[in-house]
Amino acid sequence: MSFADRVQNPALRTKIMSADEAAALIPAGANVGMSGFTGAGYPKAVPQALARRIESLHAAGEEFRIGLWTGASTAPELDGALAKVHGIEMRLPYQSDPTCRRQINAGEMQYTDMHLSNVAQFVWFGFLGKLSVAVVEVAGILPDGRLIPSSSVGNNKTWLDQADQIILEVNTLQNPGLEGMHDIYYGTRLPPHRQPIPLTGPGDRIGEPYLTCDLDKVIAVVPTSQPDRNSAFAAPDENSQRIASHIIEFLQQEVKLGRLPAELLPLQSGVGNIANAVLAGLNDGPFKDLTAYTEVLQDGMLDMLRSGTLAMASATALSFSPVALADFNENIDFYRERIVLRPQEISNHPEVVRRLGVIAMNAMIEADLYGNVNSTHIMGSSIMNGIGGSGDFARNAYLSFFMTPSVAKDGAISCIVPMASHVDHTEHDVEIIVTEQGLADLRGLSPTQRARLIIEKCAHPDFRPALLDYFERSLKTAAGKHTPHLLDEALSWHSRYLKTGDMRPVAAVQEALHLV
Repeated sequence: MSFADRVQNPALRTKIMSADEAAALIPAGANVGMSGFTGAGYPKAVPQALARRIESLHAAGEEFRIGLWTGASTAPELDGALAKVHGIEMRLPYQSDPTCRRQINAGEMQYTDMHLSNVAQFVWFGFLGKLSVAVVEVAGILPDGRLIPSSSVGNNKTWLDQADQIILEVNTLQNPGLEGMHDIYYGTRLPPHRQPIPLTGPGDRIGEPYLTCDLDKVIAVVPTSQPDRNSAFAAPDENSQRIASHIIEFLQQEVKLGRLPAELLPLQSGVGNIANAVLAGLNDGPFKDLTAYTEVLQDGMLDMLRSGTLAMASATALSFSPVALADFNENIDFYRERIVLRPQEISNHPEVVRRLGVIAMNAMIEADLYGNVNSTHIMGSSIMNGIGGSGDFARNAYLSFFMTPSVAKDGAISCIVPMASHVDHTEHDVEIIVTEQGLADLRGLSPTQRARLIIEKCAHPDFRPALLDYFERSLKTAAGKHTPHLLDEALSWHSRYLKTGDMRPVAAVQEALHLV
């Protein structure tokens, strides 16, 4: 389908221009809402053109930076390009770009890490300031001006509604068969006029297939033909497979005990190799007629849809490897009947997550003895990516899993520590912790019961004795026995790593290296 076929509205055809011309319309200091969620559906041409403009302005001694708002992470053509020229003053709500991360941790870029379900309503409330420009990728424009969404929805509905001006990128490389896969809900109201969201099953359609906007606000329509960031996933390693087997065994036991139906409850899964390993295990397991209510649809769920293990999936974005994308494009008519793409304010809506009884499975960086989880920071101070939607799901899920290998950096770091160096998910929202060592079901346990179980089931054997020693001594000497800590030692493992590059005491490292 040609670009002319993609832009069918006569008024918007008069606004077709190059990416450089469109980028010149974005003012310095503007808050710019760009589409994109986990490397899908982000604008490709305008951000790169804007980066070129910023670079030339900086070379001439003129300052130019913007506030950049998206759905979640994007790709090198957006985050990477703008960060490279130091063009981002404030970034929100989530990022995964290495240049952004470096600048944030160096204090060169401000960053607001937010629950993804909060972003749209914060913009509507006016909490984040004025949204000047929306730059949104679409797959096409209908004669009446309705927009065919791209491979992600994210916050696009809010950007189009709230921005003063709109730039549309029409990407002819996006499959036209995406039309009809989306469900854009326009029933959201602000307090005190909110109404219940009429969604009672993952496959319910409560909106319409298209985005709409005030066509008078559109200042540019930019043609592009560039692919999403489609990265191949590494094959699940042994640790990921062991984590997956622990989870599947646990779910089977929950079904046997009558606490889950045979078809389970809607699945939510974070992105990454552990998540894909869990999904692969579910696909090979005994479960049938499963459903998903999640943020991102990746390779593992596509495999499950193809096999019939997964009956349908609801998400806000697609994030596929090149092989999976080829399958998706070739069989898009099959998948359109089984996939619903929604705005992230609906895909991540806490009340809907609780109503559906979602089984949430998310990755973490570390957990402490009592089940507090750090999913965002390295050694307490340096941001990794962000909280994403894990908090939206974890607090409201029927079952909340957090997963990680028990050690990192070739065994120098324990992912089970005396005290988490940063807490994103408190012990109140964490029900099940899983490492390759085992699974700790924390439901209904006191803090000290949790600690013993986490040490026994989840800690790596190299760190288990030291964790148990810390815990036993804290029971004896801490002022309070409910959640005992030795405050002088609680973060000493992190301090030791920052000083020596290893959480283990020197003697333990020497022994591990056979130096003593």
